[in-house]
Amino acid sequence: MKKTRMLTVTAMLSAMAVILQYLGSVMGLKVGGFLEIEFSDLPAIIGTLSMGPFCGVMIELMKNVIHCFITSTGYVGEFANFCVNGVYVLVLGLIYAGHKTKRRAVLGFAVATVAYSIVGALINYFIMLPLYMPDAPAAVKFDLVMTLITPFNISKGAILAFITLVIYKKLSPIIKGTAR
Repeated sequence: MKKTRMLTVTAMLSAMAVILQYLGSVMGLKVGGFLEIEFSDLPAIIGTLSMGPFCGVMIELMKNVIHCFITSTGYVGEFANFCVNGVYVLVLGLIYAGHKTKRRAVLGFAVATVAYSIVGALINYFIMLPLYMPDAPAAVKFDLVMTLITPFNISKGAILAFITLVIYKKLSPIIKGTAR
């Protein structure tokens, strides 16, 4: 893929991710009061599958840098979002890049969801929860990570994988410029 096309597609997918993230924030669909249900990672996943893990990570970075201008989290939420979703697309992309088959994509999604959930648990336990719940006992934070955050992340990873597997085949020719 030519560099200009890759840059253009990455920019367009980044813009779509920003819009989806903004819409998710505005809709206010939250689990546990702070875990947002939104689909801004789909453009990064699609970029990862079509152009590689670097593209997906760059889309996640751009999405979160732009979101910093409208955030109320003091950039901590964007940092955490970039870390967990960056791991998701990086792992997925590294596994899928070797052999671009549906079976390899499914394996990539499974491993990426596990990595996403582990990184999400660690970031929430050691960074996010201490910042937002500084006086809460460690046991309360651990319970929150294990009973709310990790199941949410596993579910979100699986849902993103399912949606992508359904739509990617139709979008791939458009993104790669091979649509007729």
